[in-house]
Amino acid sequence: MTTMVSFFYLVAAICFILALKGLASPATSRRGNLLGIFGMVIAVGSTLMIPSMENHYLLLGLILAGGLVGTLIALNINMTAIPQLVAAFHSLVGLAAVLVAFCAFLSPEAFHIGKPGAIETASLIEMSLGLIIGAITFSGSVIAFMKLQGVMSGIPIRFPGQAIVNLVIALTILGLLVMFILQQSLTLFMVLAGLSFLIGLLLIIPIGGADMPVVISMLNSYSGWAAAGIGFTLSNNLLVITGALVGASGAILSYIMCVGMNRSIFNVIFGGIQSSGTQQNAVQRESSQVHQANGEDAAFLLSNAKDVIIVPGYGMAVAHAQHAVKELVDALQKRDIKVRFAIHPVAGRMPGHMNVLLAEANIPYDIVFEQSEINHDFTTCDVAFVIGANDITNPAAKSDPSSPIYGMPILEVENARTVLFVKRGLATGYAGVENDLFYRDNTYMLFGDAKVMTESITKALAAL
Repeated sequence: MTTMVSFFYLVAAICFILALKGLASPATSRRGNLLGIFGMVIAVGSTLMIPSMENHYLLLGLILAGGLVGTLIALNINMTAIPQLVAAFHSLVGLAAVLVAFCAFLSPEAFHIGKPGAIETASLIEMSLGLIIGAITFSGSVIAFMKLQGVMSGIPIRFPGQAIVNLVIALTILGLLVMFILQQSLTLFMVLAGLSFLIGLLLIIPIGGADMPVVISMLNSYSGWAAAGIGFTLSNNLLVITGALVGASGAILSYIMCVGMNRSIFNVIFGGIQSSGTQQNAVQRESSQVHQANGEDAAFLLSNAKDVIIVPGYGMAVAHAQHAVKELVDALQKRDIKVRFAIHPVAGRMPGHMNVLLAEANIPYDIVFEQSEINHDFTTCDVAFVIGANDITNPAAKSDPSSPIYGMPILEVENARTVLFVKRGLATGYAGVENDLFYRDNTYMLFGDAKVMTESITKALAAL
């Protein structure tokens, strides 16, 4: 039976690897998801086949209850809330790692790692690391959820000496870890958990809204490493492999995101993303005027274009406008107008947010391009159609050293012959920075709901 379980674990691990490979492209993401589901079914079934496993009915009941809750959440969640949902799920993974670590410490015989007060050193190290990383993941993910959900302000929270406080706590955790391994004290274990929860909170609160996509991917990595650490404690090879896959892929994605935002990966890990800025532009823009247009004006400009690049953002997600955008794309293509999409690595609230929305509307993958692939084409396109994408198009990222988004590569839509910008108003984006693009001579602001405005443009286009 043990040999059979090991074989099924190997099959499940292969499914997880293939699932990650499938998720690397929108064209194969559905297949990747199905492989992941299939692998998890095999993993759970194989675990229940372990000879030492008991209370099968209780476990199945808990699995069904958790599956039911997850299904209900998935059926009722809006696409705009996916990022905070991911953050919430990460927090559960971290909390699970903490609880398993406590169970292993309080009842080591059940885990075959020794007796109370005489736990194997290797197991102590493994459960301690699982506890620390899990606690950091839990509290950090809760803060990320609260910021994304709007329960907590997305503005960075800083205080004097914050970096020093973080360093002192980190060194204290390291010292307590050594003491715990030597003394195996429950009090030390609880203090270790408390400080880990605290530093997880302190690492995330100074990170501003514009950098939350990087935080989400990094917390994803943390959750994987926490699971891997607990996998060692449980002597479960599949959990180790799965956790390592999630941890490594999350770390790689975080690095890619940091490159896309011109951030330091080490600053992200240690909660030191620079998010300070000034509001001097807001004062300078008080007397500036914007060029306002309506759906008919936009339809006329689009009808006379030969090359159109659409830039989707969080505003499109909020308005559920992706299907209206698909209708506009179809109308433009019927006129033999070249239409493409430009996707910024951090558009929306998490990596791939816009790609998922466009795929939901059945927009062909071959007209969707990443920033690095299409950015140079804005200089030759006739119209850049921006739908609620604020920070990722803000020229201040290139021109204002005091801006919190300074240095972040942006989609250079200002280089297009004409920019049509759909937005509800002139409010700042998630980073809290005013967009200079609104006041450019080649920009026309289309104020209103993204879905309603896009539908009006499509209707006006059909009447021309």
